[in-house]
Amino acid sequence: MIKCIDITDLKVGMYIHDLNCDWTSHPFFRKRFLLKSDDEIVKISDAGIREIYIDTEKGLDFRHARTVEEVNSTLHKEMVEIVSRPQASIIALSFAEEVGRANRIKNEAHALVKTVMQDVRLGKAVEIEQIDPMIESITESVLSNSGALLTLLRIKNKDDYTFLHSVSVGTLMIAFGRSLGLDKETIRLAGLGGILHDTGKALVPDEILNKPGRLTEEEFDIIRKHPQDGYDILCKTKGIEAIPLDITLHHHERVDGSGYPYKLPGDKISTMAKMAAIVDVYDAITADRCYHKGMSPTDALRKIFEWSKYHFDPVLVQAFMRCVGIYPVGTLVMLESGKLGVVIEQHATNLLAPKVKIMFSSKSNTYLKPEIIDLSRPLGFGGGDKIIRHEAPEKWGINPLRFM
Repeated sequence: MIKCIDITDLKVGMYIHDLNCDWTSHPFFRKRFLLKSDDEIVKISDAGIREIYIDTEKGLDFRHARTVEEVNSTLHKEMVEIVSRPQASIIALSFAEEVGRANRIKNEAHALVKTVMQDVRLGKAVEIEQIDPMIESITESVLSNSGALLTLLRIKNKDDYTFLHSVSVGTLMIAFGRSLGLDKETIRLAGLGGILHDTGKALVPDEILNKPGRLTEEEFDIIRKHPQDGYDILCKTKGIEAIPLDITLHHHERVDGSGYPYKLPGDKISTMAKMAAIVDVYDAITADRCYHKGMSPTDALRKIFEWSKYHFDPVLVQAFMRCVGIYPVGTLVMLESGKLGVVIEQHATNLLAPKVKIMFSSKSNTYLKPEIIDLSRPLGFGGGDKIIRHEAPEKWGINPLRFM
C-alpha cells in the first residue's frame, strides 16, 4: 500500500515510493529506494521535502498514515471547489481558428530562444528588441485563445526541450498575468522574464543539460548556478528591467526557504518570482524527458497544489489553477456516459464544464462519430454529461490533437 507520511515519521527500513517533489529539487539518483541510513533521511530533509510517499509492501509501515488514494481524493475535491468559483475568461477565437497562428508562433519563438542561447554561449549580449515583437505575438495569441498555443507547447522532444520550455514559461506567465488582471506593461515584462528565465543554462555543458539520467551532486551544483549566471548575463543587457531580472534570479526560490540560490523565505520573494516558480515547475513536470515520463496537466496541478503547503504560495497556486483549469484544453477526459472526449474550449466562467469533442465509447470500445458537446448546457441542448476524470491518451491509444 502507498501511504503519505510526514518527513518526521520517516525511518530507516521504509521504502521510498515517491519523494513528492519535482525532479529538479532532490539529489537522489532514483525516486524509489529502500532507506538504509539516517544520513539519507537528513539528505531528504535538507532538500526541502516535507511529506513523502512510502510503499508498505516493500518496507516498514506507518499505521495511521493516509493512503495515496485518500490524499488524491481530498486534493481533487479541494481543487474542484477552487475552480468552481467564477473566473472571467474571454475567448475571441476557437481553437481551430487560432491553432495555425499558434503553431507559427511556437516555431518562430523556438528559433528565437535557440538563437539567444547560442549568442549567450558565444559571449554576445541579449538584445531585448529582438524578443519584444515575439512577446507581442504570444500575447495576441493568448488573448485570442490561450489554449491553442499552450496545448501545442506541451509537445516537446529532448532536442528542443530547453528552448520550448522557455517559450512555454513565457506564454504561461502572460496567461497567468492576464488572469490576475495585471496591466499590459507588467504582463509584457512577465512574459519577457519567462522567456529569459533559463538564460544561465547557456553556460551549462550540454552533457549535463541533456544527460539521460539523474545528475550527480557535482552536476546538480552546476545546474543550481544557472539563476545567478542568468542574472549576471542579463544585467549587462541594454534596456533590461527589474521584473525579468527578478524572475531569472529567483524562480527556483521556495516559500519555505528550501529553494536556491539564496534560500529566501516567502516574505523575501516577489509575487512575480513566486508566479514564475509555479509556472516553471508545472511546465517541467508535464514534459516528457529521457529520464522521466511527463505528468498529465491535471496530475501536475494536483501535485503543485499538494506542494503549495510548503514550496509555493497557496493563493497564487489557486489562481493558477483557475487560469489553466483542472482539465486544460487538449486533455482527454472520461464522461459520466462512458464516452471519451478531448477538451477543446474552456467555458467563460465554469472551468468544470468546458466544450468537449467526444469520439470514443469506453463501454463498446469503439470510435464514435466526433461530436462537440457543451457540458455547461443541459441534456437536449447540446450538453447533459459530466467529466468524472482525466485519462492517459496512451491507455486508449488516442492522440488528442487529432481531434482538436
